[in-house]
Amino acid sequence: MDMNDFSKIEKAASFGRSELFRLGMALLFIVVIMLYASVFIRDVPGGVMLIAAAMIGGYMALNIGANDVANNVGPAVGSRALTMAGAIIIAAVFEAAGALIAGGEVVGTIKKGIIDPTLIGDTETFIWVMMGALLAGAVWLNIATALGAPVSTTHSIVGGVLGAGIAAGGIEIANWGKMAQIAASWVISPVMGGLIAAAFLYLIKRTITYQSDMAGAAARMVPILVALMVWAFGTYLMLKGLKQVWQVDFLGALLIGLALAIVAYLLLRPAVGRAAGSLDNDKQGVNQLFTVPLICAAAMLSFAHGANDVANAVGPLAAINEAVLRGAVASKAAIPLWVMLVGAVGIAIGLALYGPKLIRTVGSEITELDQSRAFCIAMAAAITVIIATQFGLPVSSTHIAVGAVFGVGFLREYLKSSHARRIDEIRSHHHGEDEQIVEAYLHKFEEASVFDKGIMLEELKREAKKSTLNKQERKDLKRIYRQELVKRAALMKIVAAWLITVPASGLLAAMLYFTIRGIML
Repeated sequence: MDMNDFSKIEKAASFGRSELFRLGMALLFIVVIMLYASVFIRDVPGGVMLIAAAMIGGYMALNIGANDVANNVGPAVGSRALTMAGAIIIAAVFEAAGALIAGGEVVGTIKKGIIDPTLIGDTETFIWVMMGALLAGAVWLNIATALGAPVSTTHSIVGGVLGAGIAAGGIEIANWGKMAQIAASWVISPVMGGLIAAAFLYLIKRTITYQSDMAGAAARMVPILVALMVWAFGTYLMLKGLKQVWQVDFLGALLIGLALAIVAYLLLRPAVGRAAGSLDNDKQGVNQLFTVPLICAAAMLSFAHGANDVANAVGPLAAINEAVLRGAVASKAAIPLWVMLVGAVGIAIGLALYGPKLIRTVGSEITELDQSRAFCIAMAAAITVIIATQFGLPVSSTHIAVGAVFGVGFLREYLKSSHARRIDEIRSHHHGEDEQIVEAYLHKFEEASVFDKGIMLEELKREAKKSTLNKQERKDLKRIYRQELVKRAALMKIVAAWLITVPASGLLAAMLYFTIRGIML
């Protein structure tokens, strides 16, 4: 056995030890929840069921942290605005802060109103439904994380509640109108996110990176773009992140966001101008101006996510707690502090233990990101949620963020193809001329601004009749070799996971419901 064999064995053993450590820490968290819950409910009738539900809720929270949080920080990590460790610390702190500060004192027990709880026979059956739904959602998230597919935790728990509810109360228990809206969001969320992200990236290219004086253009445009980000995120936090502690209507949220944006613009304009003056006049230099805004965006997205999506972990758990303590099936339930802590701490631990895999998937395994592209993805996440909230559209933050990543990648493909087509046009019009003349013209074209490029192409088109090329020669010269900047395998895997999330978690929940029912009876 040579040294290479020993090296391979050592590497495999190291991987196994790290996996065992993560698994051990996750199990330790579940055991701590069991002991923690026992202190509060040891003398309560049905307390054993509540302890079991608390452990399942903790397992769900771990999986939310492992899968869903990656969407908030993945682009920042992929663009190198944040290190992996820095992203995990920021996300963990702000996710927990959002859950504890703005998670609310009351949560809806039936997510999105997809089943009618009055059609469930009794309290015990309701508890079994919620436990089956919660466990099914957590297991499906675990599977998706292992496969490297970012999926919607909301859709996972929706599928779980639907499947367990139908198993307990029959097909008529489901609100199929709501389910149709949720199914529509599979298309609405990624398409809106992709279009908005692509629009912002095109704006940045037209106004900054396609200009001959990139640094000067950045000094003018970056304060405006950051002010737009502050407006979007200010409105987003008012509508979603702080809605449980401060109720503001849509117009009020817009005005508060606008006021914050104006202040941000006035403060940032001179600072950005000074910073731009010391940067290199290239894309890499311009990208540095987006680093701090990206870090702030990751923090704000994490805070809002913690405030909203903690309900996916603690909603069913709060419902079970209400049913055990009050003996009633409720459409809304109070959230005890210990229940909220289970959700908040579980999300943070799940992110730290298993989050890096999905962070890398979102940040670098779909398409290559830099700071300006990641900035566009963050903007798309905030603006899409604002639009959806105003129109009452059910959208998924996961689908929005991943759709935005794809939107950025596909726009880059289109622009690359368009650029290659222009270069072919230039070469075809200069066919037969000295190569040095052609290369000099191409260099002049590359250095020109967008406006000047348009003038140069128009001049070439006017001279097209002078060309001596026949049709076949022109066709050969204009042939574009398509450059794929979005990984199709990642696209197919993620879309497939999205499509089967609700059916898979629903089927699993029905099976778990019957299992729990069989054990308890």
